[in-house]
Amino acid sequence: MARVAVIGGGISGLGTALLLGRRGHPVTLYEQEPRQAGEDLHRDFFHWPRPRTPQAVHPHSLLAPVRRVLLAEAPDIHADLLARGAREWHEFDWFDEHPPHRPGDEYLVTLRARRIVLEAALTAAVRREASVEVRTGSRVEALALREGAPARVTGVVTGGRTHRADLVVDASGRRSPVPAWLRAAGCRPPVVDSHRTGIAYVCRWYRLRPDGPRDPGRVKTGSASPFAFAGVFPSDGDTFAVSVVLSTGDPSRGALRDPAVFEAVARRFPATAAWLGLDPEPQSPVLFMAGLDNRWTSLADAAGPVVTGLVAAGDSLIHTNPTFGHGAALGLLAAQHLAAHADGIAADPAEYHAWTRRTLRPWFDEQVTADTANGRRLAEGSPPSDRRAAARTACAFDDPVVMRARAQVRHLVLPADAAYGTEEIDRHVTAWLAARPDFVPAYDGPTRAEWDALVPA
Repeated sequence: MARVAVIGGGISGLGTALLLGRRGHPVTLYEQEPRQAGEDLHRDFFHWPRPRTPQAVHPHSLLAPVRRVLLAEAPDIHADLLARGAREWHEFDWFDEHPPHRPGDEYLVTLRARRIVLEAALTAAVRREASVEVRTGSRVEALALREGAPARVTGVVTGGRTHRADLVVDASGRRSPVPAWLRAAGCRPPVVDSHRTGIAYVCRWYRLRPDGPRDPGRVKTGSASPFAFAGVFPSDGDTFAVSVVLSTGDPSRGALRDPAVFEAVARRFPATAAWLGLDPEPQSPVLFMAGLDNRWTSLADAAGPVVTGLVAAGDSLIHTNPTFGHGAALGLLAAQHLAAHADGIAADPAEYHAWTRRTLRPWFDEQVTADTANGRRLAEGSPPSDRRAAARTACAFDDPVVMRARAQVRHLVLPADAAYGTEEIDRHVTAWLAARPDFVPAYDGPTRAEWDALVPA
């Protein structure tokens, strides 16, 4: 069994440590934050400053791979999530009845919960795992390396002491110091592919009142204007987040920090207006996040691994803009693969790098393409131009066959070309358009003039 050191105690680090430990590998997890998610989820979520993890207080979509990995590897954690208030939403729940089942439909489920709920469930499970030692408040300062071609990582250095390991997993996040350490040690540099998104996220959390209305009616979770998106994220218990997405260059974005302005804007989008119409109790200030990119960091180049004894997982490997909620899903998929192949990866990480390129990289490329288009559209405020693509999106909410394809893309089951590029989907969208000859792509959110009337200069 390989001795493994995991750097970072976020979702990917916790998941990697847990799944390795459950296969009998002795694991030490190093997390520089002295505090961990505990039993008081409300306190931990709203009153725990986490400057190194700004996304922690923003809404998350825990997509099908999260649930699939947990049910396969740790069903106790899935049960714990539900016990802590997480709710399951199947994409076909939009319809009054689910269509006839097809293989794979059982996977098209989102776990609706705040990030802190998943962190707390993983933390509790890791604490129970005898094979895993957690060292909180322990910052890894360097890697221990042995010269070679390539060099081999043999452990980590904390508090001036070296701790040996057969395999080190860097799960320290998008600000990982590991690439700089490797360059300083004279290793070939990691291969980095980075794309700035130019997209800003503004959100606020709410809780439904115990004695108030609870049903927003049959309403989509997202609405759009030419220059902004708005969405609602139903989460654990009675909490939900309202999120507005716009270009980082939009001159009005700073004004949205005012709760009154934020709510006035959000009430002009049908999706978020329906939830705000339930008179919920605000639970947070308006939260802002920007300066994001999509970044792929590979510890292998054309010549092979730049170092052995070390691999990356989670945001240290693949950091994606949170528009599609891929982070936790891709992180747990990597954790599952690492745990299943740890001994071989410890001996030679080439297979792991090949797996990440084959399995994870396509989703990164799709995210880059989508974010480039979205960033340009938000910045330019351009109207929708592709009538058939707009019809396909609208059709999904009337037609379960098209909804299935949409869900397969959303839940990382199939890429868009494979999901939508079938004769069946083409036939259903064509029939939908034939029944609506006057269909014109349109946005359901406010116009720029309506927006500017609500937002102070």
